[in-house]
Amino acid sequence: MEQHEVANTVSGTVSVGGHVVQARDIGAVHFHEAERPVRTPHQVRPPRRTFVNREPEIAALTAALGRVDEGGLAIVAFTGLGGVGKTELVAKFAKERAAHFPDGVLYADLKAYRHRAGVDLAGVLEGFLRALGVQPPDREAARFAEFHTATAEQRCLFFLDNAEHAAEVRALLPTTGLVVAASRSRRLGALRMDGAEVRELERLSVAAGAALVRGWLGPERGADADVAALVERCAGLPLALNAVGSQLLGRARLAVGQVVAELTDQERRLGVLDNEEGNLRATYDPVYERLSAQGRALYHLIGVHPGPFVSAELAEAVGVEGAEDALEELRVVHLLDEVVDDGPGQRYQAHDVVRTHAYACARELPDRETLLDRGVAYFRRRASLADRAMGARLRLQAASGDDLPGFDSDVAALEWLHAERANLRAAVETAAGRGLHGEVWRLCESLWPLYHGRKLYDDWIATHELGVESAQWDNRPDAVVRMRNQLARAHFERKDYPLAAEQLALAGEQVPLVTDRQVVGVLHETDGLLCLADGRPGDAVERFVLARAANEGDAHGEIVQSYNLAQALIADGRPDEALAVLREATARAVDTRDNDMLMKLPLVRARAHRALGQLDLAVVHAGECARRAKARSQYAKEAQAHTLLVALAEELADEGLAQRSRERLRELDG
Repeated sequence: MEQHEVANTVSGTVSVGGHVVQARDIGAVHFHEAERPVRTPHQVRPPRRTFVNREPEIAALTAALGRVDEGGLAIVAFTGLGGVGKTELVAKFAKERAAHFPDGVLYADLKAYRHRAGVDLAGVLEGFLRALGVQPPDREAARFAEFHTATAEQRCLFFLDNAEHAAEVRALLPTTGLVVAASRSRRLGALRMDGAEVRELERLSVAAGAALVRGWLGPERGADADVAALVERCAGLPLALNAVGSQLLGRARLAVGQVVAELTDQERRLGVLDNEEGNLRATYDPVYERLSAQGRALYHLIGVHPGPFVSAELAEAVGVEGAEDALEELRVVHLLDEVVDDGPGQRYQAHDVVRTHAYACARELPDRETLLDRGVAYFRRRASLADRAMGARLRLQAASGDDLPGFDSDVAALEWLHAERANLRAAVETAAGRGLHGEVWRLCESLWPLYHGRKLYDDWIATHELGVESAQWDNRPDAVVRMRNQLARAHFERKDYPLAAEQLALAGEQVPLVTDRQVVGVLHETDGLLCLADGRPGDAVERFVLARAANEGDAHGEIVQSYNLAQALIADGRPDEALAVLREATARAVDTRDNDMLMKLPLVRARAHRALGQLDLAVVHAGECARRAKARSQYAKEAQAHTLLVALAEELADEGLAQRSRERLRELDG
């Protein structure tokens, strides 16, 4: 029988910031320095130098500050055509009044979160909470409560760009602060019921547009009549004026009148683009024609690429030469803006108006489909590389992407996947639409750590439904099983057990066609989880034994299934057997340096000791899990450990331990 009487003493002096460890058994101990303070987020890009004729709108925003200063919530919504200057207006206000928002200026482009089923509101809140230094809860519903708690005593500005419906904005309202929404739709008027001020942003008048042009062109260049005609040809849209104006500044000998003549000729010859923005092709064609060859190649990519963001790495991967220079060229002429967020690397985004014109320029290219396919291939290979950086697990696809930049750590890989999630979903949908079935299911396989780790259920389910279909078209029964199993896990985590069981049954139909026993083993694992959820631990034990046998020879797979088996044994009233399984699994994890499982195994070991009445040992192992989880930023697992510690502390009447764990749970939203 194990001995668990413990008596520890500490003597001497420990310096401030030092470490003291008391424990019966020590496997591996890691000390970590205090976390750096969270930076105050400022996610709205800086405004351009010139700005005119928005005094009424600035006044409306300024008036809203009064309600915020009183500790309340203020909402201002701007509607208008794309390119009319909504984002520029908010950018200027956010910079000039930054002192009024000591806790941050946050930005979300709802278009990047919008899919056929609507906006992924929980995903938006996840980004806001992370920016505010708050760990988002795994449960989607809990994120809304956490967001309201986090913003109750904070002064922030939230800019919701590309909103389409009042309900989207309403669902993202904080407890206090200023919310500014921008939309091309007029359907935000319903926000008046929430006390919002809703204004339509008009195009610039000729006088205001001329003042804008003179602001960067100077008083001497171009006759007033030509400047006025330029404003008219650009339809009073600041975005179009800035694009044309940047090229005027870049070519000192280019006359304003010449640009006006070009615009007029284009207008007669090409007509208008078939969209609500009006005559934008006549505005942007001359800008496009003056781009360098590499600038045009990048512009074609913008028109072809289905996702919202582009980067130098993506551009190089699809064959754009001099990608960095091309990005700078398009940024200088206001065809691209740098994305301001905390994601890794530099990413850029084009305005909707620009993307529409870029699409028109690229749709007749003979290599358009090749460019599109190269983009899909890039994201599949890069996602595969990120997935492999996350550690060992069963994968059907061969390694790829080794010619691309690697990742310094599993954390960096996960952050890249998260930052590119909108592009990755677009790549899956594009590949499915083009019949690139092998690309679809391989992308989905690589997205497992993103979806499982960050709980992006909408994206998870939508992409994997396409993954199942593509695996079937690709005549890969093993991939069908893989896709259906990963889809089943999404439904399982949402506690939709009937849908999970349905996917599992459909996957089982493919088993006679699958020769890889590990692939079959994943079905035993998920079935075991469903048995546990259904209160049938004995059946779960049988499933996990089968799953472990299917993974024989794969160290990580055997450890994972031993972890699951131990949980089932405890639930079945057999904690002594569970401890034996866990000791063997822990030794294997130490030998193979499986840090992920070394984090998880102590929690189950703690539950086994608790079941045996060995509460002191249970505290030791639960504490080890909490420390390891915190070091790996695995906050959901840390919350599970502290929840157990609270229960153990209550049984031991250890109020100090209970209080410490409750405080940490409040931070994590348990």
